[in-house]
Amino acid sequence: MLSFSPVWFPVLLGNFLLLVYILNLILFKPIQKMFKERKKVVEQANFAARDMHARKDEALEKMKKELGAARAQAREVYEALRNEGQEKNRQIISAAHAEALKISGKIKDELAAETGKARKAMRDQVEKFSDTILEKLIKA
Repeated sequence: MLSFSPVWFPVLLGNFLLLVYILNLILFKPIQKMFKERKKVVEQANFAARDMHARKDEALEKMKKELGAARAQAREVYEALRNEGQEKNRQIISAAHAEALKISGKIKDELAAETGKARKAMRDQVEKFSDTILEKLIKA
């Protein structure tokens, strides 16, 4: 059985306190120090992760803005080139239409001149035929 002896109590108490002191120096303080360092490292990693997340969001927003600006600029360039192409197309069609009208006018003038020459030649031939027929009728 257990018995309590008042003589051994101070010795056991001293032994217990000495053991607690030695364990504190050898075991508890290094473990506490290690836990504090680990907590510090984890907090730093969390801070770095939050900072990286914030920088990522800022970079993403910046990239979206730049992409939007580039799209707007590309759209403006596209519209400008499209309008320029349509204007050149209109100019080419207008020039071709004017040239076609010019050629058509020349052809009409040439056709009218040729028609006039042909009519004059036919009149001359008709007059010659009529003179020939008249002479034959008169001789006959």
